[in-house]
Amino acid sequence: MNAVPGHEFSGAIAAIGKNVQGCEVGDEVYGMNDWFADGATAEFCITLPPNVARKPASLTHEAAASVPIGALTAWQGLIERAKLETNERVLIHGGAGAVGLYAVQLADARGAHVITTVSTQDFDFVKRLGADEMIDYKASRFEREVRNVDVVFDTVGGATLKRSWSVLKPGGRMITIAAQSEGAGDQRVKDAFFIVEPNEKQLVEIANQLDAGRLRAFVKRVLPLSEASAAYSGAVPHSGRAKIVISVSAGRS
Repeated sequence: MNAVPGHEFSGAIAAIGKNVQGCEVGDEVYGMNDWFADGATAEFCITLPPNVARKPASLTHEAAASVPIGALTAWQGLIERAKLETNERVLIHGGAGAVGLYAVQLADARGAHVITTVSTQDFDFVKRLGADEMIDYKASRFEREVRNVDVVFDTVGGATLKRSWSVLKPGGRMITIAAQSEGAGDQRVKDAFFIVEPNEKQLVEIANQLDAGRLRAFVKRVLPLSEASAAYSGAVPHSGRAKIVISVSAGRS
């Protein structure tokens, strides 16, 4: 039996299970299923009330469906785990990526000084998101330019993660979503690593910030469900900044 891919979604509630309260058929919601459930790249998906919230009113379903994993990962990493504070210095690796672009925005909204590693072509993009300093990871080693940061938020892993310990100030916090085998034998990496989880309250707050214009969502391309296989296989060109979204309604007459 083939698995259904995709964990983010946005749409209208078609049916409600027994004893479910707080939502009605027809409500427009967005959210994510955990990694152990069937995915959402289908005409219908089954989810749980704690996994969803009201869709941001300012976004289309396609834009809303691009948000949950990236925004929740950034929220849970920076706000819940690192407890980033105003005026702290944060280094975000991969600030133009699907998670990084939300991390930059959230860190800026918290009043932090935001440093991020990106390619030169993404400098203007992340600056518009709120980055204060940009480092071209292809041209220079970030540890030669950055010292004494309060938080490192790593979305890259590997050598980048290993080199990042040296830029933390005493008592600084490392957060990573890209550790291999949760750091193997390194307890520091195990403690820094986390996997995003669905969270209704955080989805509500993220939707509020999107509707208030404090967060922005980015969609690179919308494809019909009939092209989902090509999108997942890599046959559709894609790089950084924004996501390809599969729309069940796209292409219908």
